[in-house]
Amino acid sequence: MARPTQRARTLSQNFLADRATAERVARLAAPDTRRPPLLLEVGAGKGALTGPLARRSRELHAYEIDPRLLPGLRARFAHAPHVRVVGGDFLAARPPRAPFSLAGNVPFSRTADIVDWCLAAPALTDATLITQLEYARKRTGDYGRWTLLTIRSWPDHEWRLAGRVGRYRFRPAPRADAGILRLERRPAPLLTGAARRSWDDLVELGFSGVGGSLHASLRRARPARRVDAAFRAARLDPRALVGEVPPGAWLRLHRELAA
Repeated sequence: MARPTQRARTLSQNFLADRATAERVARLAAPDTRRPPLLLEVGAGKGALTGPLARRSRELHAYEIDPRLLPGLRARFAHAPHVRVVGGDFLAARPPRAPFSLAGNVPFSRTADIVDWCLAAPALTDATLITQLEYARKRTGDYGRWTLLTIRSWPDHEWRLAGRVGRYRFRPAPRADAGILRLERRPAPLLTGAARRSWDDLVELGFSGVGGSLHASLRRARPARRVDAAFRAARLDPRALVGEVPPGAWLRLHRELAA
């Protein structure tokens, strides 16, 4: 039989062991001024974050994949009728149709899949996720660079780094610090219809890569003079690498090329 630490590593489990961090994440996920009608927690673990979330939500569904942890979770929240402990893989869950929020201490090895689940859920209003710090910084542009996924989803979602969590606030301690990632769906998308489809085409082309240059990548498929004029109007340096171009500059460039 696998030891607890071995099983934790297999499931990429690093249990949050800091009450202040749990309260901080819960406040971000469910501010005092807005209790979400439905809040989902991914990776409830031993309930460190579930407790603060339960106090701030009207209905909480806490998902946990490790069957050994379910009895303890269910016993702890047996007297909280608005809390439902769900056993099984969160990624197999069908997203609710009604508006909902999401929070969780995300297994580092499954972060990308969970974020993809969030982006594909039409009724998700916001997600507050504890992820590996490097992932949170990359997705939010904190390194001064932006990723394809962030830029492509920007018309519909805003990405924000909401804080850092030291590795020793978890048991067992992971190899790296964590970050608090906020993913918020915009009340109204910045682009819709044909404009949204042309945005996808532009971003995919821009990241297709000619020496890392956005300008060179676009000139492969668009008239050179038009691309040059759009860069001047958007006040973009043609020498800028694609990852260095922030979302706002992408929006200006898209507007100029679509004019």
